[in-house]
Amino acid sequence: MTTAPRSNDEHMHTVPEIATRLRVSKMTVYRLIHTGELHAIRVGRSFRVSDSALRSYLNASVTTR
Repeated sequence: MTTAPRSNDEHMHTVPEIATRLRVSKMTVYRLIHTGELHAIRVGRSFRVSDSALRSYLNASVTTR
C-alpha cells in the first residue's frame, strides 16, 4: 500500500535542532514545550516541533522598541 505525498507536509524538528537554531540549551526547549509556549508532538519518548509551530513561537516572541 502506498500513500500519495501531501503537499502540506511540514518538516519536523528535534529538540536538539530547535536548540541549535535558537542558540539555547535543550533544557530551555523542553521547558518551552512543557509550559506550552512551543507546541510539539510526542513521538515515542521524544518530541518533534513543526516549522509552523516554530514560526508561531518566534512571531509571538517578537518585541518592539
